[in-house]
Amino acid sequence: MENIFAELPKNLEEEVFEILASSETVKIERIISKGHTSPKTGWYDQEQNEWVLILQGEAILSFEHDEPVRLT
Repeated sequence: MENIFAELPKNLEEEVFEILASSETVKIERIISKGHTSPKTGWYDQEQNEWVLILQGEAILSFEHDEPVRLT
């Protein structure tokens, strides 16, 4: 893929996850989302750390004991 905005899917009923590169310790994904949210029942919790970069639009991250963080 030469352009991160290339080949965007027309149908976004579900989020799209595409692995761009990976190794034993790192995975870089392109996640395409349009208004998707985590389930209202329980927290989305994962073992690995995550670094998020918003290229277009915005996201709001909510944490159990902190104020929401708006990414734009």
